[in-house]
Amino acid sequence: MPIDMPTAETKSKKLYRLRTLLLLVTLSILLLPLASVLYFRFYENALVRQTEIELIAQSAVISATYRHFIRSQIKNKSDYGIEIKSSLKNNRDDYYTPVSPSIDLSQQPVLPRRKNAKSIYDPPDPFAIKAGNLLQQILKDSQQVTLAGMRVLDYHGIVVAGRNERGYSLAHIKEVQQALQGKYTSVIRQRLSDEAPPPIASISRGTGIRVFTTFPIIEGDRLYGVVYLSRTPQNILKHLYAVTGRVLIATSIVLVITLLLAFFVSSRIVKPIKQLTSQAQKLAKGEVTTVSKLEKPGTYEVSKLSQSFATMSQTLQQRGDYIRQFAAHVSHEFKTPLTSIQGAIELLQDHIDDMPITQRKKFLDNLQSDTQRLEKLVSRLLELAKADAMQASNQVSDLSSCLNTLKSRYKEKGLQISISPNSYPNKVAIATEVLETVFTNLLENSLQHQASEVSIKIEAKEKILEICLHDNGSGISPSNTERIFTPFFTTRRNQGGTGLGLDIVASLLQTWNGDIRLQEVSQGAAFVLTILLFD
Repeated sequence: MPIDMPTAETKSKKLYRLRTLLLLVTLSILLLPLASVLYFRFYENALVRQTEIELIAQSAVISATYRHFIRSQIKNKSDYGIEIKSSLKNNRDDYYTPVSPSIDLSQQPVLPRRKNAKSIYDPPDPFAIKAGNLLQQILKDSQQVTLAGMRVLDYHGIVVAGRNERGYSLAHIKEVQQALQGKYTSVIRQRLSDEAPPPIASISRGTGIRVFTTFPIIEGDRLYGVVYLSRTPQNILKHLYAVTGRVLIATSIVLVITLLLAFFVSSRIVKPIKQLTSQAQKLAKGEVTTVSKLEKPGTYEVSKLSQSFATMSQTLQQRGDYIRQFAAHVSHEFKTPLTSIQGAIELLQDHIDDMPITQRKKFLDNLQSDTQRLEKLVSRLLELAKADAMQASNQVSDLSSCLNTLKSRYKEKGLQISISPNSYPNKVAIATEVLETVFTNLLENSLQHQASEVSIKIEAKEKILEICLHDNGSGISPSNTERIFTPFFTTRRNQGGTGLGLDIVASLLQTWNGDIRLQEVSQGAAFVLTILLFD
């Protein structure tokens, strides 16, 4: 039975290697928690950024209110504050001066807790004190809603409004120093809580930090003071608890992806292997004679395994058919001489005393002939078994030496051998004794068909050598050309032919990756041998 070859549809579907598939699945499983952590961090950073945006908005309102209180007290703007160069100048030409948030939780370092305020010897600016007093209640009421720490500093960095530290200086704080130069600044500082954080909070950076912003209060090119705000960003765990529905949806999506990955692996690996196992079990029980190639192997390795199983089962079936046919041929070949021997022995046992001498001699000659035929059959069967069981080796033969030896040997038997061309590749990848056995069988076959001449033509084609042996014997009839390589087929059974010579030759050549075929010629018989050249 021929082995199923891959169809065009099968070839068009690319099969991935098993290690590639497992790598992709493993990476996907690895990326799921990594993606969750990245999303967690991204979401946490968004919460911190949102906190900064809220502080900027509050600072802008407080800054505008403070400027209004200062402007209501002074007559000449140029006489108050400190002259600076800043992008936050409040000019009519640049009416819109937006402040963008700058905190990036993944890159920005977490600074230590803010240092304590310092005592001062000189009192704050009186205008700033008055403006701060006006702001004090506003800040107190606002803090109850926004939960932010609020302080307003004059242009020397002294706190003039706020819940704590009024009359103390914060000019030594890093972010305040930047603001006193007219630059908006935001930093992240450590926050110490009285309660221990839960274990799950260890994956979050936002649970132990506080956002500080310093917003310069600018009028034209003059710095009037600084709005110093701080707030702890919303805890992401609490936020996630507040949006439990969305978390459940995300969890469901991850679960679906995991199930899809499991189904993908099952359909690509487990299912084809189960199908292959089922076929093998049916083959073992005798329910089927061969294993068929899987239509959807899933992966390259399973496809190769399926193809190997199919090839192996079909080879075993072919080998079984060959053994059954061979056994039938052997029994038939042995049955005829054994029947003749048995009949002759029975006649001799019953009539040996009254049988004429000539008839007795005839029966004895028949016994000898049948015995010799059986002996020859056994000998040829042993040769065929040896040829079938032979394993190829790395031996190399000298073709020229072998042909010259056979040429001299068969010249004595009356068979003239001519070789052409004179020059040809000499080293062939086949054992010397095997090569000699192949030529001997073919030359003996020519002698048995009354040949007197054999011409050998040698032609090199890439990595192989084609050798054509053409004799001038009686040839092969057209009706027998399809049967000459069938074991035990012979037209010379009465002359002692066994019909195994060509089968032995074909088996030997096949072992060494060679071949033999019959070539159609007008006279005699011609066989073409294919033998590998030695690299």
